[in-house]
Amino acid sequence: MTHLPAPPLPASAAPGFGLIIIGDEILSGKRADKHLPKVIELLKARGLQLDYADYVGDSPDRLTAILKRAFASGDVVFSCGGIGATPDDHTRQCAARATGVDLALHPQANRLIRERMQDMAKEQGTVFDPDHPDNIHRLNMGMFPLGAHIIPNPFNKIPGFSYGSVHFVPGFPVMAWPMIEWVLDTHYPHLFRTAAWIEKSVIVMGAMEAMLTPLMQELERIYAGVKVFSLPSVDHPQYGRHIELGVKGEPGLVAQAYPALLAGLQGFNAKLGPELVRN
Repeated sequence: MTHLPAPPLPASAAPGFGLIIIGDEILSGKRADKHLPKVIELLKARGLQLDYADYVGDSPDRLTAILKRAFASGDVVFSCGGIGATPDDHTRQCAARATGVDLALHPQANRLIRERMQDMAKEQGTVFDPDHPDNIHRLNMGMFPLGAHIIPNPFNKIPGFSYGSVHFVPGFPVMAWPMIEWVLDTHYPHLFRTAAWIEKSVIVMGAMEAMLTPLMQELERIYAGVKVFSLPSVDHPQYGRHIELGVKGEPGLVAQAYPALLAGLQGFNAKLGPELVRN
């Protein structure tokens, strides 16, 4: 293999970003998920990238297991759905089980939910009765794991919550998306990349992925923080069977890794096509 240039200094470790999407209605096809593309968009606007996503139905055991992994990961994870107070809403309870702490009515959530109920009474022209069974039941939406912090909801005041670096928002996009933006802009601006994320790639014809794998592994080992990707195609209208091989990451790292990728490809009997750049 062609000798690769010396590596840059390693970048400081940063948490990954994960997404959990909850609800039988998603897995059954009754509703189409809109959170995944939107969260990708929100992260990309801040120079960040989603690392993984989990879909799970309204199964307390499965959800608890996924949340345990999220809490243990140290990643920034957004959980969408299941924080209401109906029988199929299990997220708050599962978060408490996953962390091993009790649920308790959060004082700030208590106040915000009562404000919302008062607003609803005014809108309906009725007298607010805090002791009405329906209103008492609505306070369950403020039962969060002990030690949780509030995520404000600009749509109807009913808050979400954060526990560590896992952040819980409703399943409704009109509520969830501004709440996710608030979490990012309030708690994680230090992770935003001031330089845009960039991809550089080249069309490779006449090579198999298995042949290119050692080169890809070597580049990721040397250039910490850069991701090497391979996108094969078997029936492209212009290039036919080919592989788009490239690197992505911060521009400074990509500027070092991409020439090394091209140098490494010289050791293969492959035809190189156009080079591509994406921001």
